[in-house]
Formats: sequence, C-alpha cells, structure tokens
Amino acid sequence: MDNLQKPEILSVAVAAKTRIFEIQSVELKFSNGALRTYERFKPSSRAAVMVLPLDGEDLLMVREYAVGTERYELGFPKGLMEQGETPTQSANREMQEEIGLGAKEFVHLRTVNASPSFMHNPMHILLARDFYPSRLDGDEPEPLQLVRFPLANIDNLINDPDFCEARNLTALYCLRDYLKRK
Repeated sequence: MDNLQKPEILSVAVAAKTRIFEIQSVELKFSNGALRTYERFKPSSRAAVMVLPLDGEDLLMVREYAVGTERYELGFPKGLMEQGETPTQSANREMQEEIGLGAKEFVHLRTVNASPSFMHNPMHILLARDFYPSRLDGDEPEPLQLVRFPLANIDNLINDPDFCEARNLTALYCLRDYLKRK
C-alpha cells in the first residue's frame, strides 16, 4: 500500500455553506488518468475529544439531546478542542462543563475519524480517573443528565438502543480492550 500514488487535486470549490458546515467539491486526477469529482466537508481545523470517566466500577455518562436523531442519546462527555489546548486539557475542560468534575489522571486510548471518505475530523478518546469537583460554563442549552453505568453491565450498554453513536461504541470497545490489558 505504501507505493500508491495519491490523486492530484485539480481544484477545490465551495459547493454549499451554512453557519456551521462547508461542503467542498474536489476535482481529482488519479495516477491512472481517471478524473472524479468528490464532495466532502471542509477539513476541520480543530480536533475533538471524547472522555470516558471511570469512577470505581462505574462509567459516568451523559444523556443529551441530538437534533440529528431528534431524541435524547446516551453518550460520553465530548466536544471540540479549543485553540492551543492539548487533548488532555480539552478533555478536562469538557468534563467540567458537562458533568461538573475535573480529573487528575487521563489515558489516551485512541484517535479516530468518523467518516474519512467525507471529512477530516479527528477525535481523541481518553479515559479519565481520580476526580475532583469543578464546574465550568459550557455551551449546552440545558443541563446534561449524568448517568452512572456499571462496567459489569457493559454488554447491556453495547446493546442499548439509546447508545447508538458509532464513536461512543468505538470508545467503549477501546476501553474494554484497555481494561483487559490491565
């Protein structure tokens, strides 16, 4: 695979733009001469974090409204990194904003991209432990519901219909693998 030649980008144009998103039309020429036009979200200039707070034998989760599914979803604290923040600093800030706790210990589990064919949006997945009370104002329109979930019931969580976001499932599998190695 290392000998593959990346396609040449012939042009990039804005196909659509909203307050939050920009869709780009990308003209490509492949090494075999094939020409294609792809659409993608404008590559992000900011990465994101997802935090798996582990309090003893419980995962700390949040229930938050998701406009895409038009319902409340169960997941982990997450958000965009601010300019100049490390993943650990961002994870600690997001926890304080979303669940009112900071953490003294973080372990980087993995960095993932949700849909590399259409966007570049790296998300750093971190495990957090050793908490202290601390609340910061966040951008959530309503307080998030804190949910404790016992690690002993991790298989139930994997099959819970309210826990269906792919990044959350990936994070949970990363945590399960990490804990098996410990």
